[in-house]
Amino acid sequence: MTDPAVPSGRVSEAVHRRRWAVLGVLMLSLLVVVIDNSILNVAIKTISTPAPVGLGASQVEIEWAINSYSLVFAGLLFSAGLLGDRLGRRKVLVAGMLAFGACSALAAYADSPGELIAYRALMGLGAAFVMPATLAILMNVFEREEQPKAIGIWAGGVGLAIAVGPVTGGLLLDHFWWGSAFLVNVPVVLVAVVLILVLVPESRDPAPGRVDPLGVLLTVVGLTLLVYGIVEGGRLADFTDPVVLATSGTGLLALWLFVRHEKRTAHPAIDVRYFRDRVFSAAVTAVALVFFALMGVTFFSVFYLQTVRGHSPLETGLLMLPLAIAQLLAAPRARLVVERFGHRAVTTSGLLLLAATLASFAVFDERTPLWVLELVFFLMGLGMAHVVTPTNVLIMQAVPREKAGSASALSSTFRQVGGALGIAVLGSVLSAAYRAGVEDGIAVLPEAARHTAGESIEATLAAAHRLGADGAPLVAAAHQSFLHAMGATALWGAAVAVLGAVVTALFLPARTPRPPAPDEVPRPTRTEAGRTP
Repeated sequence: MTDPAVPSGRVSEAVHRRRWAVLGVLMLSLLVVVIDNSILNVAIKTISTPAPVGLGASQVEIEWAINSYSLVFAGLLFSAGLLGDRLGRRKVLVAGMLAFGACSALAAYADSPGELIAYRALMGLGAAFVMPATLAILMNVFEREEQPKAIGIWAGGVGLAIAVGPVTGGLLLDHFWWGSAFLVNVPVVLVAVVLILVLVPESRDPAPGRVDPLGVLLTVVGLTLLVYGIVEGGRLADFTDPVVLATSGTGLLALWLFVRHEKRTAHPAIDVRYFRDRVFSAAVTAVALVFFALMGVTFFSVFYLQTVRGHSPLETGLLMLPLAIAQLLAAPRARLVVERFGHRAVTTSGLLLLAATLASFAVFDERTPLWVLELVFFLMGLGMAHVVTPTNVLIMQAVPREKAGSASALSSTFRQVGGALGIAVLGSVLSAAYRAGVEDGIAVLPEAARHTAGESIEATLAAAHRLGADGAPLVAAAHQSFLHAMGATALWGAAVAVLGAVVTALFLPARTPRPPAPDEVPRPTRTEAGRTP
């Protein structure tokens, strides 16, 4: 179904009438992409278990199963947003969903960690076309005055996915094999594609200009190499490694060349002058920093709950529900708080609340009451909701509606690069602190086994299990070392969230001016619309 729309004018009446149904379909599309990562977080421990229960993946392989997705996703996001603006956002959304569903089925039947990593990378390709398209379509079916509310509900959909993912993953892993965590995506994708074709209108940039192949190439090369360098530095726990420096440096060079090229070309892929707007730049920076802090801490919280506290995957999913419920409830209402107190106060307070909750992990141990953990997760979700929703509104309303795909891709790119940095950098802090803490404990092992046993708490516990009754002291040492490493990592994450708060406090407006946009012409009533002049 296609509806003619003029981006500089009002949304057509036919699209306006079904805008909330369209939003529901977009949230379902977003749900399947986000839910996959949250399910994988719960499935990490199972996949790392030796066959036939899991794949026997090492910590490095688990990190690459997560990061291969992020690598491709981040590298292609911007290009996917541009293609959506040019070819049609609905077409791109359908193609991305089908690719994501097909690769999910392949991942479910992977025979080795290497295959899983490869299929996860292909899933990232599909997701790169889904994420920016959902927000871009939203901006083209809602009028400016309703966009903050719609974006809040869209962000609440992320919270819903975070809530559904761990619980769904826990239920599946309690009753089926690990591959079911990926296979569950397939029926959701099929339902979503049918609804997209029936309900979602096509939209595109009516004047996209000529293709900028050099600009597109530079973004793909730059983002891919930058994220690869970040991930590899985290894996090696050494960001001065020559390979890490070479790939990251080349990526940054390509992105610098992209900016120079975009300033000079008559047909830029994106107008980099948007970044001269300090509000726009501060908003995308805050998005990157908040996901840097959150993703690194989310990575270790699963091991804390399952390995240290001994909870099952399903119990872990249920225990993480408050984080998602808070986002689900607060994100759609964040616009009301912004209207009362302004963007600066709301986003800065949200980041400071996030920092406080992250720092609280530094004092958690094996006996921390669960109600305290649940409260921390709930407050963390509140903080996230009051950062993600306002910053996305600022980003999306800073650009013309016809460029919505590019703006959405920019927001998603900063979020993904920030998340990859968080996993890599904070994962390195966790690994280094854990190895330093457990060195004395693994001294009882044969020298050949010490290096492997010190890689992660799972590896240490596996070595302790092989020792039988003599391994009890090593189990205690592993738990204690992990708690110490978790605390150090959490404090780093909290510091990054505080940095984000400084950025928003300095550069976001206290009150956001609301000048009438060119397309903000009063919609005629049904009576007026049907009256012949």
